[in-house]
Amino acid sequence: MSTGDKKNTKPLIVQSDRTLFLETNSSVFENARNDISRFAELIKSPEHIYTYRISPLSLWNAASAGIKKDDILHVLNLYSKYDIPDNIKTEIEDVIDRYGTIKLIKNDQDDYFLYSEDDILITELSFNEKISNYIIKKKDRNSLLIDKKFRGHLKQKLIEIGFPVEDLAGYRDGAYLDIDLRKKMYLKKKEFMLRKYQIESSDIFYANNSLEGGSGVIVLPCGAGKTVAGLRVMSLLKTETLILVTSITAARQWIEEIIDKTTLRSDQVSEYSGEFKDIKPVTIATYQILVYRKNRKEDFLHFDIFNKKDWGLIIYDEVHLLPAPVFRMVAEIQAKRRLGLTATLVREDGRESDVFSLIGPKKYDVPWKVLEEQGWIAKALCTEIRINLASKLRYKYAVASVREKFKIASSNPLKLNIVQKLIEKHKEDNILIIGQYIEQLQQIAEALGADFIHGKVKNTVREELYRRFKKEEIKLLVVSKVANFAVDLPDANVAIQVSGTYGSRQEEAQRLGRILRPKSDLNQAHFYTLVTRETTEQEFAFKRQLFLTEQGYKYVIENRA
Repeated sequence: MSTGDKKNTKPLIVQSDRTLFLETNSSVFENARNDISRFAELIKSPEHIYTYRISPLSLWNAASAGIKKDDILHVLNLYSKYDIPDNIKTEIEDVIDRYGTIKLIKNDQDDYFLYSEDDILITELSFNEKISNYIIKKKDRNSLLIDKKFRGHLKQKLIEIGFPVEDLAGYRDGAYLDIDLRKKMYLKKKEFMLRKYQIESSDIFYANNSLEGGSGVIVLPCGAGKTVAGLRVMSLLKTETLILVTSITAARQWIEEIIDKTTLRSDQVSEYSGEFKDIKPVTIATYQILVYRKNRKEDFLHFDIFNKKDWGLIIYDEVHLLPAPVFRMVAEIQAKRRLGLTATLVREDGRESDVFSLIGPKKYDVPWKVLEEQGWIAKALCTEIRINLASKLRYKYAVASVREKFKIASSNPLKLNIVQKLIEKHKEDNILIIGQYIEQLQQIAEALGADFIHGKVKNTVREELYRRFKKEEIKLLVVSKVANFAVDLPDANVAIQVSGTYGSRQEEAQRLGRILRPKSDLNQAHFYTLVTRETTEQEFAFKRQLFLTEQGYKYVIENRA
């Protein structure tokens, strides 16, 4: 066997500290990666060995998705070179069994209880200082009567002490809304067909309207139609719905999708943002308006939107970006059904456990590469192009602070030459140039004679430029991070990332997602990242790649002079 051949040996090493090492040079590497990612978190991914970690949250998400401890141990035994350490077997069994050990239930009198068959655990919880303020009294040996106003707060505290709650207390139905999905799209005049995974994910969330359904997160790749999964949930529940989104552009895209693909009329759907504040049976509000307040001492002015109608469902689009202040309100509306939609559960603030306890556990997840192989998202070739720092900036970089070093490297003027060459290479394609720094992007836009969309550009102008790009009246757009999220540009097939937000894995996911809508012909997309060699930018770029590695993508590294 040549050294280039993939080994048929088992590729996994399981360490006693819950760390997993997975060798890439194995014929079963891809199968192992897909299986392991269902219950472990990817920590780093150099060329030859991926490092994963099994955490309580990763196990609880697995448990909520129906994965059993025996399934996990089977995967580890299937791929491991060596015997699984005994403590790992014990810890997996102990941690995963905690999910569902405590249940939140209610009786016919609308009293709420924490219940467990383990009466000793109930006694222990009754004396725990972190949750004692939420407990009214011990009802019997297996249950604690709680203050239902603090349903969400209690779940947050319980997960902090290592006991995720299975919430079976149910939900209020909310005001009825007659809504169905169309068989033919109203605006696009085409046949409307649901994809298998959109049906599966919405069915799992709905759970036949049982207590096991009604809250949780659906994880689907950008471009895979998360919005449609949300629309199907709405059609199953038939209730007035509040949808929270990242921007006005995203809000208007949701409105268009609702009018196009459901039986709702335009007068039943409204936008609640900095520009319009209408309330209708289906209302789409931006996160920005929710967290607006005149100053830090005052309360948030628009939180009352959660109580302005009898919402039966709240959808959190791009739930990994849910602003921290909104968690407070989410904790107080646990009686409403809650659906999170996202391409990644990674949060840069580390509050994944709050998403788990307040929005709900991961209900459905499908690897990006699986949908790529099925043709539902475009094939993506990811290339990192490394270049030298401009000579005139080397001294400035050497004496700069860490933060300034990153900006200097990211804004390296030599990147413009590479951008021009890539545009020439892809002159027949639809190209997005994406970056972090406005001054850098402005200079690139001026040099290329291209339109530039950033935060200060009016929404009417943005929408007109997006429209022209969709119509291929313009083939090149320069965009700041305002285009990271929920911008539907289905024909964009080349993205050139000139700078980013440090090591943000979530941003990498969203930017790649801009070009993953299915294409005609070869269904091929290209994602370029320009990085200044041997600088802090290269270090952070390595961290950003983690997300792509998790999804099965590999970077091609090119070194340019």
